[in-house]
Amino acid sequence: MPRPGGWPTPTTIIIASIGATLVAAALVFDARWFDRHFLPSFFLPRRWYVWIHNTVRWTMAIVGGSLIFGSRSMAARLTAGAERRALGVTVAAVLALGASELVLRRVHMRPVEWLLPEEEPRRQPDRRLGWTFVPTRTGRGTIAGRSIEYALDPAGYRVRRVDRPVDPEKPTILFIGESVMFGEGLTWDETVPAQVGAMMGVQSANLAVHGYSTDQAYLRLQEELPRFRRPLAVVSLFMTTLFGRNLDDDRPRLGPGLVWMPAEQHARLVSLARLLVPYRRDETVEAGIRVTREVLGAIVSLSRSRGATPLIVVPQFGPEEPVERALRGRILEKAALPYAFVDVDAAWRLPWDRHPNPRAARTIAVAVADQLRRATAR
Repeated sequence: MPRPGGWPTPTTIIIASIGATLVAAALVFDARWFDRHFLPSFFLPRRWYVWIHNTVRWTMAIVGGSLIFGSRSMAARLTAGAERRALGVTVAAVLALGASELVLRRVHMRPVEWLLPEEEPRRQPDRRLGWTFVPTRTGRGTIAGRSIEYALDPAGYRVRRVDRPVDPEKPTILFIGESVMFGEGLTWDETVPAQVGAMMGVQSANLAVHGYSTDQAYLRLQEELPRFRRPLAVVSLFMTTLFGRNLDDDRPRLGPGLVWMPAEQHARLVSLARLLVPYRRDETVEAGIRVTREVLGAIVSLSRSRGATPLIVVPQFGPEEPVERALRGRILEKAALPYAFVDVDAAWRLPWDRHPNPRAARTIAVAVADQLRRATAR
């Protein structure tokens, strides 16, 4: 009940303060704030992201306003016993969080990009890279109603058949990246590397590994490029919707100056929260932009040092959003890196999957082959 003289009770002040905080947060967390702290997502369409953001903002504003204007009546309905029960619930929640953390510490936490150990193609731990594919193995998976075969040669490169490995003595175009470049959900002949190799009439080597960030792809190139006697070109992949992966620290990675850094271990609840709410601080995003630009520049320099033509392929599914355009400009154009921007129809994805379908892979392969032909004709 209000105190004599109309002064609000402490309970009223607390309820109103919570409401004011929610309303203020709804005002601050606008579209500009959202674009700075929630990066483009490969797996979640932009319109879904915006809808979730707007729904959360409006919910915060409505709940906050209700708490502000209803604080007196809410406080009046709270008896001393109810307040004690609320305190007990709060203490119980804190204890439950602590117990959850202890339980989760018994669970082996994998990087976000490698949560399912039985997923095909199978992966194995690697101290420097984080993980690689299990070599000399053929795995199968059903994607979009098709049974897809993933054959890996003794070096862990995807090939048509295990008994037909990549020959490092032959002139070769090397491809680095992650599942898009690897050809998730595509047959060998449908993959970008296989198609480019067929168009150019040379051998292709698919070094891509599921879940890799840009710096992991570079580290793999560092290890594998010396094996090839005549590398003709190195094709790497960059997508603004995958840029957020470069900011993760739960895997081995490269820091400023291309210094190798081991994976960091976080509290299990923190890791789970980051997975569900991928918020990024301004400092984290800025550092990620600088390091990604540095890594892509190193890929270009390393390729040229071996006489290979470097090319960064940048597929864009659907219209490019302003935040995506800004990222592309700051990372690729600011450093004058050689890249091919490829417009791809937003619908050209695998059913119930965000990876490119055969038609999209064909479009990307044609663009890569055309760019490489022009580069070698100069």
